[in-house]
Parts: sequence; C-alpha cells; structure tokens
Amino acid sequence: MPTDADNPPRPHPGFFLALEGPDGGGKSTLAARTAEWLRALDFDVVVCRDPGGTPLGERLRGVILTDESVHPTMRAEMLLYMASRAQLVDEVIRPALAAGRIVISDRFLLSNIVYQGVAGGLDAAEVARVGETAVGGLLPDLTLLLDVGPEIARQRVGPARDRIERRPAEYQAKVRAGFLNAEGLYKAPVIVVDAGADAGAVFARVQREVKRALALDPRP
Repeated sequence: MPTDADNPPRPHPGFFLALEGPDGGGKSTLAARTAEWLRALDFDVVVCRDPGGTPLGERLRGVILTDESVHPTMRAEMLLYMASRAQLVDEVIRPALAAGRIVISDRFLLSNIVYQGVAGGLDAAEVARVGETAVGGLLPDLTLLLDVGPEIARQRVGPARDRIERRPAEYQAKVRAGFLNAEGLYKAPVIVVDAGADAGAVFARVQREVKRALALDPRP
C-alpha cells in the first residue's frame, strides 16, 4: 500500500517522469506506450526527448550527435546538453507541470552525469552541480532506469547511429555501471527496471511504478 513516504509532496501540481539508461533499453518506445496508457486514463500527458524537444534543442541535438563537421570536447559536449535541457525545462517541462500535466522525458540530467561524468572522465559531482543550475533545481519526481546488458543492447541498437553509440565497448560498460551506481550523485528517486526482460513484462513493471508514484492503486 502506498504511503506518504512513497509519495512525498511535489513542488508542482503535475508529475515528472524520466526514463533513463543505456541505449537499447527501449526508452522511446516505453515513453510513447506509457503516454498512451495514461491518456486512456484521462491524464494530460506531454512527451519530450532530451536533448531536443524545442527548436533550439533539436538544433543542438544535431550538433551533439550527428554533425561530423564539429568535434566538441567532453566538457563542451556536456555544456551543449545542458543548454538544450535548460531550454526544454523553461519552454516545455516547467509550464506543463505548472498546468498539472504529466511530463515523460526520454532522458534527463542523470544521462549527463553518467555519459560525460562517470564514463567520460569529467567530475560527476561537478556535472550534477552544473546540471542543477541549468534546470533551475527541477528534477524528475520519478526516474525509471531501464537497465539492459551489453549483448542485448547491441542486438537491439544495431549499427551505431551517432557519435555516442560509436564510442568503444569499454566506454559503454562504464555507462551501464555508472547508471547502476548513481546513488549519491543524483538527488531524485531512481528505480531500476530490468529492460532485458520480455517487452510486456517491462511495460507492466513501468505501469506498477507509475501507479505507485501517482497513488493510482486502490487502497484497502
């Protein structure tokens, strides 16, 4: 049964869910499926992706991931992500939450802490501090970490599509370990979901966690 400790008061009338984890965990698919399910329950849902989600963010996404004419350093890459996220928070996420809507984001700040911090060699605590400034202190009410092993991830992702996916297996291993050991670096609740399981089982777990967070389960 949910308790007040399970569902602490939120600083806004909406609900902010982030889906995180290594590539291949099914974040985009689960974001869309979760939004469809919640809309069927009459919730007003906004889905966004990070980086991206705004005109500025989409342009920065191209620079970060696919523009081969530029070669940002790890620190510059981190700051580009932060600029995209700052715009996303101010333009999309914060207004939606203030209006009482549910926001589902495909990645958020935890990804930078892991990809550029833990795996990329930057000070992860510093990345977290910069990130908190970029988002004005706004963090997800719930983060579902979709964990997937390297073999399954490679099968699902296929050939690398961007500069992050092209990084070597050693880097990708650090990414997964970083996500699984992020406690203490991220000031928002994180629940690990085995995304290597059957798709139906993964979605059922996501539904359970979201129901618990929204206190949708009937109480005896």
